[in-house]
Amino acid sequence: MLAMLAAPALADPVRVDGGLIDGKDLGHGVRGWFGVPFAAPPVRDLRWKPPQPVVAWDGVFHADRFAPMCLQSLRARTMNHYFGNEATSEDCLYLNAWAPGDARPGARLPVIVWIYGGAFNVGSASMANYAGANLARDGVVYVSIAYRVGPLGFLAHPGLTAEGGGHSGNYGLMDQVAALQWVQRNVAAFGGDPANVTVMGQSAGSMSVSLLQIDPGAKGLFARLAGMSGSAHGRMLTPVPLARAEAQGVALQQALGVGSVEAMRDLPGDRVLAVAAGVPRDPIVIDGVHITGTAPEVFAAHRQNDVPVLIGFTRDERFASLGPASTVAGYRAVLARTFGARAGAIFAAYPAQADADVGRALVDVMRDMSVGSQMFNWAGANAAHGTQPAFAYHFTRRQPYAAGITFSDHDPATAGAYHSGEVPYFLRNLDSLNLFRKTRDWGEPDYRLRDTMSGMILSFARSGRPAPGWPAFDPQAPKVMLLGDTVKVAEWPNWKALPLLADPVATQPGLPAAGGARPRD
Repeated sequence: MLAMLAAPALADPVRVDGGLIDGKDLGHGVRGWFGVPFAAPPVRDLRWKPPQPVVAWDGVFHADRFAPMCLQSLRARTMNHYFGNEATSEDCLYLNAWAPGDARPGARLPVIVWIYGGAFNVGSASMANYAGANLARDGVVYVSIAYRVGPLGFLAHPGLTAEGGGHSGNYGLMDQVAALQWVQRNVAAFGGDPANVTVMGQSAGSMSVSLLQIDPGAKGLFARLAGMSGSAHGRMLTPVPLARAEAQGVALQQALGVGSVEAMRDLPGDRVLAVAAGVPRDPIVIDGVHITGTAPEVFAAHRQNDVPVLIGFTRDERFASLGPASTVAGYRAVLARTFGARAGAIFAAYPAQADADVGRALVDVMRDMSVGSQMFNWAGANAAHGTQPAFAYHFTRRQPYAAGITFSDHDPATAGAYHSGEVPYFLRNLDSLNLFRKTRDWGEPDYRLRDTMSGMILSFARSGRPAPGWPAFDPQAPKVMLLGDTVKVAEWPNWKALPLLADPVATQPGLPAAGGARPRD
């Protein structure tokens, strides 16, 4: 835990679990509290244990700086999403909160809780593109939460199962639940309404949001959900049986060269991470407590947390790879190799009349095989087995890159409307992408779209409806709100062809096996 400082408390401390905290006046009508503990540090004997209650402190905790992010590999300064160096630690179960400067207990403002992405292996609650000041300025309490990632957050093992009374794994998901429970107990002190919480995430954060919808332990912790580009309703993230996950945990133990879980706890966390990189691991486990089955199974049994959802995806993201094709003949061959007898029907749904059309058609197929189907299935499950609406969007804006800009992990010439490209528009954080060097030439169209999209999130958080005229998902005539150079209602892209893309007959390089989670924001 961050050290307690002996300096006098700032004005208006807030009482939360553990004691009093004070924050910072951020100017422009916003206050912030950073690095607030919501659970005990998951270190030493608490590694691979469910989150435990906060350890109380004396005096006032100065919540004026971000806590370390959970132990993980670091981002290079040449990456697209580089927002500065962050410290890392296993002691990382902290959250950040932003609220209007004039908010007081009892104000009952809408609450937005952000869950970061990163393939369940990386991610931080303190990244600049996830900051909450610009939404808080418009009258919400915004909270970003941390959770354990990688093998320290998502590991099952027979020894852990024995310790856990027959259950193990999903510790990072338990962290998310613990943080939402903290919000329920404490957010009123910041002016928030615990009965009006919207949980929002992108990529693995969106997958987390969809898992919280099927987690019985999360019942009553939120009023609505918003997910961007990821869900548990598809082959990219399928919770696996405990026995399979336990075998993966044993394989990691053997690779580490130790004889027990307790010996694994004695190893430095960075060594565990380094060795785990070479050991296959499915992140989400059917543990019988938080995850009791696959998402389709839970929905079919009407056991989901039945709340409105706002979900969507971007035009050019894809997490399936069919191999290269640059000609119509090559494209047809790729489809035949992957889909067999369905190839002709898929070509008709995603046509390429000339070689110049192949790139667009191939991207659309790979997108819809992966994230497009995930989001469609999520909306469909809500419609078929729930009572609350689903609203869907499709983001198509290509960001305006600065001349000559290059990245180590991102090609501006081909990225298009890329995975996570909508986040700075929804969260009003366009400037975060120019934090250390100018990478975007934002213009009036971007500012207009930012204001429109962030207004939709605020409207959804306040009322459960993102915008007038935005239709709820109808499986017979599914619509999306197109978010790009124009904003309008449109037909869900290629929705009639999605069943053709399920269960390819040949798995190509880069196509995740069942249970895998490949997206990284």
